[in-house]
Order: sequence, then structure tokens, then C-alpha cells
Amino acid sequence: MTDTRRRVKVYTLNEDRQWDDRGTGHVSSGYVERLKGMSLLVRAESDGSLLLESKINPNTAYQKQQDTLIVWSEAENYDLALSFQEKAGCDEIWEKICQVQGKDPSVDITQDLVDESEEERFDDMSSPGLELPSCELNRLEEIAELVASSLPSPLRREKLALALENEGYIKKLLEIFHVCEDLENIEGLHHLYEIIKGIFLLNRTALFEVMFSEECIMDVIGCLEYDPSLSQSRKHREFLTKTAKFKEVIPISDPELKQKIHQTYRVQYIQDMVLPTPSVFEENMLSTLHSFIFFNKVEIVGMLQEDEKFLTDLFAQLTDEATDEEKRQELVNFLKEFCAFSQTLQPQNRDAFFKTLSNMGILPALEVILGMDDAQVRSAATDIFSYLVEYNPSMVREFVMQEAQQNDDDILLINLIIEHMICDTDPELGGAVQLMGLLRTLVDPENMLATANKTEKTEFLGFFYKHCMHVLTAPLLANTTEEKPSKDDFQTAQLLALILELLTFCVEHHTYHIKNYIINKDILRRVLVLMASKHAFLALCALRFKRKIIGLKDEFYNRYIMKSFLFEPVVKAFLNNGSRYNLMNSAIIEMFEFIRVEDIKSLTAHVIENYWKALEDVDYVQTFKGLKLRFEQQRERQDNPKLDSMRSILRNHRYRRDARTLEDEEEMWFNSDEDDMEDGEAVVPPSDKTKNDEDIMDPISKFMERKKLKESEEKEVLLKTNLSGRQSPSFKLSFSSGTKTNLTSQSSASNLSGSPGSPGSPGSPGSPGSVSKSTSQMAAITTKGGLVGLVDYPDDDEEDDEDEDKEETLPLSKKAKLESS
Repeated sequence: MTDTRRRVKVYTLNEDRQWDDRGTGHVSSGYVERLKGMSLLVRAESDGSLLLESKINPNTAYQKQQDTLIVWSEAENYDLALSFQEKAGCDEIWEKICQVQGKDPSVDITQDLVDESEEERFDDMSSPGLELPSCELNRLEEIAELVASSLPSPLRREKLALALENEGYIKKLLEIFHVCEDLENIEGLHHLYEIIKGIFLLNRTALFEVMFSEECIMDVIGCLEYDPSLSQSRKHREFLTKTAKFKEVIPISDPELKQKIHQTYRVQYIQDMVLPTPSVFEENMLSTLHSFIFFNKVEIVGMLQEDEKFLTDLFAQLTDEATDEEKRQELVNFLKEFCAFSQTLQPQNRDAFFKTLSNMGILPALEVILGMDDAQVRSAATDIFSYLVEYNPSMVREFVMQEAQQNDDDILLINLIIEHMICDTDPELGGAVQLMGLLRTLVDPENMLATANKTEKTEFLGFFYKHCMHVLTAPLLANTTEEKPSKDDFQTAQLLALILELLTFCVEHHTYHIKNYIINKDILRRVLVLMASKHAFLALCALRFKRKIIGLKDEFYNRYIMKSFLFEPVVKAFLNNGSRYNLMNSAIIEMFEFIRVEDIKSLTAHVIENYWKALEDVDYVQTFKGLKLRFEQQRERQDNPKLDSMRSILRNHRYRRDARTLEDEEEMWFNSDEDDMEDGEAVVPPSDKTKNDEDIMDPISKFMERKKLKESEEKEVLLKTNLSGRQSPSFKLSFSSGTKTNLTSQSSASNLSGSPGSPGSPGSPGSPGSVSKSTSQMAAITTKGGLVGLVDYPDDDEEDDEDEDKEETLPLSKKAKLESS
């Protein structure tokens, strides 16, 4: 059986003077050769790893607190604490420490760290102890001076603390306090304030246990009401006894637990409200007070968690429809505070804590609470939900997926959260921002359980896009049915910006699911409507969403963007921005610069073919001229069949048989001609060295024949086709003075269909935006020179996915608008 006496928690004090848990294990003492001395060793109970190895230094000051705590400093600004499960284990280790240091185990502190001058040490050691003046009203000033003079010296503080403990001095001082109040002796009350404040700065647990006892704590608070620096005394006791009410929402049967709750509240109040803010030099002198509160909270949570009847009653009343609103509000506030206290628990205990709450049905209870009309209750429920999500998002995900099998989408917990985010009445959307952060945590694949088959990611994202995404995007789709946002007030813009932020996150991390959703629901076109918003931050959010999509360099997205002419709103916003040098200007230029630098061929051709006339006069950056140059280089490569390079490859294939060289040359073949090849066309395998030259030339010859045939057919269609059907990008762009070009057209482009049945293609059966493949397209560019027509051709059923970047350039009057698939 495990020795529970030696079971301890290891804590370290962080920079914020808060205790961080380092784990639970079993402590022992023994000689460590490496450290050359007796040491404290703590090995983790989970895996036996070494949590702590600390030499018992003869000069280190160890403190024993609350019968189960040993606290000491390893170095400057590095404090350690061992919290024992049982007092017997603490006493046992304390005796070992005192034995090494040659101290009497009855002391609560072995020695002080701060060194004093030899003269002070000699003077202090010459007298065996500190003799306190008799505790009388007329000697209060003398006592106050003695306490103040002892604080700067660690040895004197030690002697003063021992004297106060041994003589029961604090209770005598509190008796005089009652006398001074009865006599209205303000001078005496001011002295008592200084004395009690000084006793706090002695930083001794034994003194705190006396001061914070049930019989003394209110009198201590009374002494601290009479601050000499204030013209009037404070009414702390009146607040604690009359204003602050202890609400026992569920009866607590354990009197020790109830007393501990009262004590912790009052000590916390002393720390936060009664004691003056400590100076830099006094801050460390209250570390024991911080520790007292911290470990009290740990005990309270542990005692409540073990009380099964209490928790059962709590959740039963939370979910009972008969519970009145006021009572439910009190229960929710208690549960929120209970979860806040749980943050003091070590990881293993915190895990057990949240599992207990989950088994009790905290998530179904939250659904009931979120359905209430009271905004304060919903706010508290949101805070509780945030504790659950931040600690264990997988637990929440598991619950909502199981819930989806039984309930409709409208009452799912996650959809309730989304609806509360959308309906937040706060003008600054404080609650919505918090809820959006929680949703982001839930859909983040980084914190999903990494199992071998990644089931959580697959299952939860499938669930989210099926049951929840339509709720999240509803405000966006409702507001973007026209060319401009139908509602463009500040609060709506803020909400849409939040939704776009989450969608942008999804584009970056979800790939397949979000791609299908965006293309099938035509989301990007709807988002780009927000480029016309009067709120620059919302327009930039829409632009950032598109920039994230382009940054993926995914041809599915690129084909969708080109077929729906989704650069049109961006170009329009760029031109409407005029000559202003602002964030919008820079962000749009950066998007086009990315396309140029990354040499995204399909988008480069699309932008130049459709928007060059609008952008050619922009010369304060070289981005657009660079794009045009890229486009022309592509055209030059398309116009030259590169027969010389093919002959060279064939010669090398015929006469050189080195495998590595052959692979390099065939890699050149693919690199140089990949734009010419059609999807699904056979190529020569690199390993096949037995093919003769005719076999190698055969696919090339077939390709060139098809290419010529296709070009002749397209020229014939160009001459015969009536300019009707689906129209090209529609916008009327006004230029600043000095700009020579105006672009006009009749109507916005809709989606073209992609490959039938292909996953995520915008034209899949039943998907929005799909149109007949026999539809023709047209565009008109108006310049000073007159009207020039650009004709778009119907997609070919058999060759829908072919790469058409190599189309021959036609005369300007007959030039086809070519789309790269």
C-alpha cells in the first residue's frame, strides 16, 4: 500500500507571486553523492521521474506552515513548497531538516536568509530573546515603535514573532482595541493600526493562524480600519457583516468546510481591500499571506469535490425547470466561482475535477442556462464554458457530436454559443469576441487528439460543417445578397469581421472541408461584397480572406476565382481608393505582388487579360507591369513549340544511357512542357528505356495535331458565335484625373460549372452558381480608341480540366477570353 504520509505536491512561486504546481509524488531524504549532502527527493507517483532534488543547505531558512507545508527559497526569486497529504509526513521531513541544520524541531522557521552586519549580529545575539512591554493602553506607542524598529532586521523580526507567539500577545492587543473603541481613543487606535500592520509584515504562518481565527479576525479587521493617513476610518466590518451576505445556495453540512470558506473570503478581503498596497520593498514580506489564501482554496475545492451529495443537489437544481430564476442565477454564480477556484488544483486533480463535473452533466446544464433570458446568467454560463473549453476541448467536442445524434441543429450547444455570439447586444461585442475565441479553440486541429487514424479531426470537422457552419455564416450570407452590404452599421460590421476572422482561420487549417464549403456555397463572392463597406476594417477583413485563399496556391480555388471573376471587386476597390496611400492600397498591391513573385500562371493570365486596361496606368509600383511581363513571357513560351529542345531530348535519349542524366532530362521535359500537356494524357515513364523514337514521338504528334484542330475550331466559333450568354466581369470604374481607361459592362459574372461530380467543384449538381456549359460569355472594354470585344467560349465537356494556357493569341478584335482550368 502506498505511504500516504509521504505523499506531497511540489509548488514553485512564479514571477507574479503565484504558486505553480509541479506535480505530485512521494518525498524522501537521503545522502546524494552529486550534491555532497543530505537532500530532499520527490519522485512522481505517475512515472517515478524526479520532480525535486534539493540539498538541505545548513544556511537555508525552512518554514513550516499550517502543519502540512514546508516552504523555502532555493535561490533569490526561486521559492519552493512541499504540501503534504498528512501532518505526520510533514513532521517527519521537518525533523530531518532540523536534524541537518542542528535545530529544535519545535520551531516553525529554521533561520533567516538575509545577512546582517557583524555588529548587528553580535548585538542581537548578546541578548537571548526580545522582551515585549506589558500590553497596556498607555504603552501602545512604545509597542508600535518596537515593532517598527524590528522590521528592518531579520533576526529581530524572528525574535519579535517568537515573543508574540509565546505570550499570547495578539489576543491581549485585541482586548485593548475594544477598550480604545469604547473610549474613542483615536490616538491609541492609530497605534494599534501600526502594530497590527507590522505583525502582518512579519510574514509568519503561526501568527496568521491566530489572527485569522474565528474569534480574532473581525477585531484584526477593526484595527486596520483606523489608518492614521486617512481623515475618516473605513467601515470594513460593517461591509462584511451587513452588506456582504454569505449565500449558501446548496446547504453545506460540513462545519469545517463552512468555516474555511468564511475565513478565506475574509482573508482575501484583507489582502485586497484592507491592507494598503505594499511597496516594492514590502511585497515579499506578504508572501506567506498569498500562500495562506492559495492553499485554503485548494482545500475548499477538494472538500467540495468529495461531497457527492452537494454536487448532486447542485446539478439537480440547475436543470430542474421548477427552479426559479433568482435561485438559478445564484447556482450559476456559485458554479462559476467553483470553476475559478479549480485553477489552483494540480493537473491530475484538475482533470478529476472536470471529469466529475462532466459526469454530473455540466454541459447539458449549460444548455439550459444559455436558454435563459437573464444576460448576467448567460454571461456566467459563458465563463463556465470557457473554463471547460480551455481545459479540455476534446470533452466538449465529444459531447456536441453525441448530442447531434439525438437533437435538432437548432438546440445543439455549439449552435447556441454561435447564436449568442451573433445576438450579442453589447455595442463593443465583448461577449461575441470571447465566444469567437472559444469556437476557434474548438475547431483548431492543433489541439485535437492525435490518434493513429485522426478520428477526432475527421469526425468533428465533418460534424461542424454539416450542422454548425450554416449557422455561423448566416449573417454573412444574409447581408451580401446585393452588390453592397444591405446593413453597414458599426455593430454589424464588427460581427461580420469576427465571422470572417474565423473563416480565414478555417481556410488556413481545414483545407478540404472549407474548400468544399466555399466553392459549393459561393462564399468568396459573397465575402467580396463587403469590399464595398464604408468600414475600412471590414473591407480589409474580406480582402485578407481572399489573400489567405490565394496564398494556398490551390488550383481548385484558382479556377473558382477565375470562372466567377472574383478579382473584379478587388480591382474596383483599388480604383475607388484612388491615389490615397493607405492600408487598403498596400494590401491590394501586396496581393498582386504575391501572384507575380510566386508566378501563379493561371491568375497572372486572368488578371492581365481581364483587368490590364484598368491597371496599366499604375506606375508608382512595378507590380502590374511585372505581371504583364510575366504574362508576355508565358505567351512567348506558348507560341514557340520548342521543337529544338525536343530534338535535343530525343538525341540524348538515343545516345546517352546514364540513368541519372536521363531522369534530369525527362524532368526538364515535364518542366518545360507541363503547360502544353492535357490532363490525363499519357507520358513516357522515366524508367522505360526500350521505347523507340517513334513511340516517343507518337504522343507528341497526337498532341500537336489536336492542338491545331482545336485552334481552327475555336477560330471558326469566334467568327460564327453570337455575342450572348454569360457576361464577363461587370463594373464601372472611375479613374482619377490623368487615367485614360474606363471599364464598363452589364452584369456580374456567376459561377461556371466545374467537372461534373468532382469533389468541391462549383458546378456540381445542385450547387449554387452552376450554369449551362453551352453558355457563351462576353466582355466589353471601352477605351479612347473605341470598343473592343473579348469573347469567352463555352467549356468543353470532354476537356473541362484541360490546361488552356497555351491558346494561341488572336487578333485584338477577335481575342478570346481564355480561362485556365
